[in-house]
Amino acid sequence: MTLTPPPEWAPHDAVWIGFPSHPELWEEDLAPARAEVVAFAKAVRQDGAGERVILVAADDASRDAALGLTDGGIEVIVEPFGDIWLRDTGPIVTGDGGTACFRFNWWGDKYRLAGDETLAGRLAHSAGYNAVRHDWVLEGGAIDGDGTGLVVTTEQCLLNPNRNPDLSHADIEAHLANDLGLPRVLWLGEGLANDHTDGHVDNLARFVGPNRLAIPVPAGDDDPNSAIYAEAAERARAAGIEVVPIPSPGLIEDDQGEGPEAIPASYMNFYIGNAAVVVPVYGAANDEAAVAAIQALFPDRKAVGLRADHILTGGGSFHCISQQMPIIA
Repeated sequence: MTLTPPPEWAPHDAVWIGFPSHPELWEEDLAPARAEVVAFAKAVRQDGAGERVILVAADDASRDAALGLTDGGIEVIVEPFGDIWLRDTGPIVTGDGGTACFRFNWWGDKYRLAGDETLAGRLAHSAGYNAVRHDWVLEGGAIDGDGTGLVVTTEQCLLNPNRNPDLSHADIEAHLANDLGLPRVLWLGEGLANDHTDGHVDNLARFVGPNRLAIPVPAGDDDPNSAIYAEAAERARAAGIEVVPIPSPGLIEDDQGEGPEAIPASYMNFYIGNAAVVVPVYGAANDEAAVAAIQALFPDRKAVGLRADHILTGGGSFHCISQQMPIIA
């Protein structure tokens, strides 16, 4: 039995999804972010055609709020956490039926919130998995695999001195091979502009099949990530990987604070479920084209575009708040 995690398009038993639970973090975005999360959960569930959906709330009050927004068919559990980014703080289910749990340091010690550092092990145990602890920093959103042992990541994140300052390219490649059964690494360079995760790859490039990597193409001359997309595609093609172009949302700005700033809005933060592929959209000109392009890649699933503006105020989108539990044969 291989250690390599199944690709995201392999069948899932269930998925954990983080439910916004801390009013002091979300402020006026709390209620609309909760509504977006529940809409995402329902889209994944697809009236029972999809996998089991488990909303994870941080406390009893948030559990009650989640139950009040669902209409059956969606489970809600309580596990204390700092914030909803379960892709990064949750466990990774491996191909041997266990889970890999990594050290979490709040994205380079940016947002220290109690509970996140122990959540992976607690979620694993709550679902009956054996949790294997690895003592180096890795967030799930920093890697994406195609199920064959090939994984993509960015140098900006995994080689960042705020994560594992003593580890080299070769060290990290050895850890990925030994701890996750991922012996082949495609290193991309930078992630999206102003991404506070230091360039998580699940906002930039996603595997959509064995050796097939989806990468955005720029939307207009003002797309803040044009050079980043071009370099990522060049590196992938040089490694012999098929590149699938997906439209970019282009420049999306947050005008709060001292002035407008490009935010890391991305269609690539989609979630691949058993019955649906749920794509975040932002009211941009390319929303429909992006959903159509992703639908063409997954003809056996329904591609659903849902607004994720309020979730994005917290720094991520649908893929960031979810972690699947694949069926292990």
